[in-house]
Amino acid sequence: MHACIDLGSNSFHLLIGEWQGGAIKIVERLSEKIQLGENISETGCISPEAFERGIACLHRFAHLMAQYPVQQYWALGTNTFRVAKNADSFVARAAEIGIDISVISGVQEAVLIYAGVITDLPKNDIHRLVIDIGGGSTEIIIGSHHRRLLTDSLSIGSVAWRDCFFSNHRPNFKSLISAMNEGRRAAVKVFASVAPGVARCGWRQAHASSGTVKMLSAICEGLGYGKDIVSLQILEEMKSLLAETIAEKGELTGLKEARRDLLLPGWCVLSGLMEAYNVPIVRFSATALREGMLDFMVKNEKTFNVMAQSGLPRVSITTPQVV
Repeated sequence: MHACIDLGSNSFHLLIGEWQGGAIKIVERLSEKIQLGENISETGCISPEAFERGIACLHRFAHLMAQYPVQQYWALGTNTFRVAKNADSFVARAAEIGIDISVISGVQEAVLIYAGVITDLPKNDIHRLVIDIGGGSTEIIIGSHHRRLLTDSLSIGSVAWRDCFFSNHRPNFKSLISAMNEGRRAAVKVFASVAPGVARCGWRQAHASSGTVKMLSAICEGLGYGKDIVSLQILEEMKSLLAETIAEKGELTGLKEARRDLLLPGWCVLSGLMEAYNVPIVRFSATALREGMLDFMVKNEKTFNVMAQSGLPRVSITTPQVV
């Protein structure tokens, strides 16, 4: 049995699975909103509050893993671990629990995200654009089955855009609309930096993973637009409704309270990306980084040297202690 720990800038995730009958069976999932990357663009450090939330979550992960016969685990730190000045201190505290964290680059993260997304897609030669909008970074991949044509990671995410464009705004409709416009323009500018490469590779389908897209697709479904699909036109039509919902502290089908603060920045990032790359429709993917981690672990269980050759950190063989 294998466990994957995905330490994102917004949420921490634990996935436990095993190989059965030629396929991976998921036996346990746990996700917690930590927001490790809050205000990091201003301070450069993981805040004391976020630091302790993260460590407390890892204690809970260790307890849950101890309930299963986990033989190997893989704990990966993403964007916040790449940029925070005190990331090493967090890694050291995690090691005291018995969880060894490997910090991966944005490109390594993108490789595993792509591997995770295609596990749930038909095996064919269609060129796919795969997008993962995280709290601090967004990964962009174009590939055909296991062959990647473009792999990139950009410093833009829902938590970062919230801190940059929405943290100082009073929650009134006019100011929120203004912030949404500003945030989207900024997002288009960031994504435009790799737009020529995206255009050269070409693609026929666009798939997007992460909590941001899951939230927006759930809202679209609640409004009657269809399941697991978000279009640029729909995002435009929803703009005023979303701003009004936040300004009036209203309810909206598909919007969970825990992600309310990321609704408008998430809208900025996704709509900005779709505009920059001329993406009319994206399909939500329920699989992403942790499924890619699990897939990679299981398929390379006997030959971990493959990980070293691919530039990925090695898997930890022992399970964390419960303290």
